Amino acid sequence: MAVASIETVHRANSLQVQLAGDWTLATLPQPISRFEARLRELASREAAWDMLSIARLDSAAAVVLWRSWGRRWPASLALSGEHRLLLERVEAIPADLPARPSERLGWLLVPGRLALAAVDNLAGMVALVGQMVLDVGHLCAHPRDIPWREFSANLYKSGAQALPVTALIGFLIGIVLSYLSALQLKTFGADVFIVNLLGISIVRELGPVLVAVLVAGRSGSAMTAQLGVMRVTEEIDALATMGVSRSLRLVLPKIVALAVAMPLLVVWCSAAGIVGGMIAARLQMDLSYGFFIDTLPRVVPVANLWIGMSKGLVFGVLIGLVACHFGLRVKPNTESLSSQTTTSVVTSITVAILVDAVFAIMTRSFGIPL
Repeated sequence: MAVASIETVHRANSLQVQLAGDWTLATLPQPISRFEARLRELASREAAWDMLSIARLDSAAAVVLWRSWGRRWPASLALSGEHRLLLERVEAIPADLPARPSERLGWLLVPGRLALAAVDNLAGMVALVGQMVLDVGHLCAHPRDIPWREFSANLYKSGAQALPVTALIGFLIGIVLSYLSALQLKTFGADVFIVNLLGISIVRELGPVLVAVLVAGRSGSAMTAQLGVMRVTEEIDALATMGVSRSLRLVLPKIVALAVAMPLLVVWCSAAGIVGGMIAARLQMDLSYGFFIDTLPRVVPVANLWIGMSKGLVFGVLIGLVACHFGLRVKPNTESLSSQTTTSVVTSITVAILVDAVFAIMTRSFGIPL
């Protein structure tokens, strides 16, 4: 390849610039900015341009020439028809991007986009719920199609394998809550009320919320990532080609498994939390284990346990729906997979906390005893 070259010929009353060689991005002299400045200096002298000796001309070199000419054709120019067509295409490119029109209500764009995205996701989840209802109706009419293997596998992954971490977190939270409560109750001589405080807070509130956060970060993210990878590798499209329902085989077992596992995990985590609180109360306040175990059923009505399990059931269904919804929305690239997985976890935790607040308001309105 011949490097792009410039030769100047001085005549009586004019200057002629002869361009030769290969004028491509790879053969332009470096740095290009200095080379373009030289061309611009020659163009300012109203020279006659001879480009007939150019062997090759690409779009990058054409753009450099056009800018050096001040985005206008020279008064005297000799070039081949092929090169002229290329320069004419460069001429058609607008010099500057159109300025973005100013908007008085531009500050509404961000919340507006967020609202539209929320409505879009809500519509997708409603459609997913409708599909789940249709799938349940189909399984009621055709019990042989129930995906027992998929359900049992998801129940094992989301429930059985989550027992150690939920027990550990519940136990530690019980210890911390008991220790902090003891510091305040000792001040007023109300040591015995630590049983009430631990029982109500753990069984009714902390147990379900802690399990929801753990399951959303552990099982919810795994479900979203699994469906997302299947989208990236086109496995879901392959299932559709074979006539296999993605909602029946992939989505429904995950949601049902979480709905079954979450109430049991709530009871398990609450029990571990109470054990931790009981041990801390023994060490901090010298309350016997027998007194704690005997007082707990009397000061904590059984309705609190049913409320906690009900929260677990609702949280499990919602976390499963959110995880599957965002998993099915993954586009075939890794960036979308990571962003949708993150969005799934954040949305699941936020929804769980919002629903917990709704539960608190409803139980208060219906007068359910503490």
